[in-house]
Amino acid sequence: MMDGPPMPAGAAIPDEGLARLMPMFARLSECGHIRAAGPTLRRICGNIDLAGRRFLDVFDVARPHAVRSCADLFDLSDRKIVVRFRALPAQQLRGHLVRLAPGDGAIVNLSFGISAAEAVRDHGLSHADFAPTDLTVELLYLTEVKSAVMGELKSLNQRLQSARRKAEAQALTDPLTGLANRRAFDLALDRAVAGTGRGMSFALLHLDLDRFKQINDSLGHGAGDRVLAEVARILRAQMRQNDTIARVGGDEFMAILMGASEPESLLRICDRVIAALEEPIDYEGTACRISGSIGVARSVSYARPEPRRMIEDADAALYHSKHMGRGRTTIDRPGHDAAA
Repeated sequence: MMDGPPMPAGAAIPDEGLARLMPMFARLSECGHIRAAGPTLRRICGNIDLAGRRFLDVFDVARPHAVRSCADLFDLSDRKIVVRFRALPAQQLRGHLVRLAPGDGAIVNLSFGISAAEAVRDHGLSHADFAPTDLTVELLYLTEVKSAVMGELKSLNQRLQSARRKAEAQALTDPLTGLANRRAFDLALDRAVAGTGRGMSFALLHLDLDRFKQINDSLGHGAGDRVLAEVARILRAQMRQNDTIARVGGDEFMAILMGASEPESLLRICDRVIAALEEPIDYEGTACRISGSIGVARSVSYARPEPRRMIEDADAALYHSKHMGRGRTTIDRPGHDAAA
């Protein structure tokens, strides 16, 4: 039974006209064989010769229900159908079947539905493969525009985030040595002090270079910059990656050594730093010789560590080292006289 009246035979449209209006049409004979097919339909079927083949041998009707015969197929006249290309089951098409006058068969017009974008990509389709009145081309264009805009926005956002991270890093970095600057050091010290509430410990080192002023005065700031850069390299080499090392003044450096609390271990680290600093540093053929004095404050020496107090104690320990002859380390014990 047909759901609507058949199209009169006189109203039949030539295949060439159908191809222009409906590039994915299939004209079926009364017995369900394909008489003609649109160019786009032939293309997505791999350009096989569809003419003369039984429609149900090429396509499987999935909805509204299984179809096994030509009569079953024609009973779907004026209804929406979903078919699959048997040679490529993943290719699902939506369509509409119209029964023609008795003896003239039927016309099936197919489309990609919401999978148009994937079909364009998979089959290399262009606007010429769609009907002139099909909105698919416009929708695909809008989709491409949206994709391009979203891609550009994503790229812009990534550039902005990268610029922000770079700006933040620059704001926290000493430009000459590449070490942390005073602001970054203060933030790291606040975090380290907060961590002591969770049972963590750390040591605060304050290093001041010995004989650095003489190099600046005799050889110029170029030599001074060369020495400072080498000092930064030495500190990185002697300390761990998770330690914070900062240049906090002209020739002053501070470091936060996480987990370090034993005096013997701290003295070994500081002795290695001082020994490396006392190696000659070449500047344009001239050997620059410096040393360093270090003061240390340990978080475990306080009932409740405070950043300002620890900096003051490390500073006092540093000047005790200088007073005792430079090139040495003092570990401060809060509430007691500094001990060398």
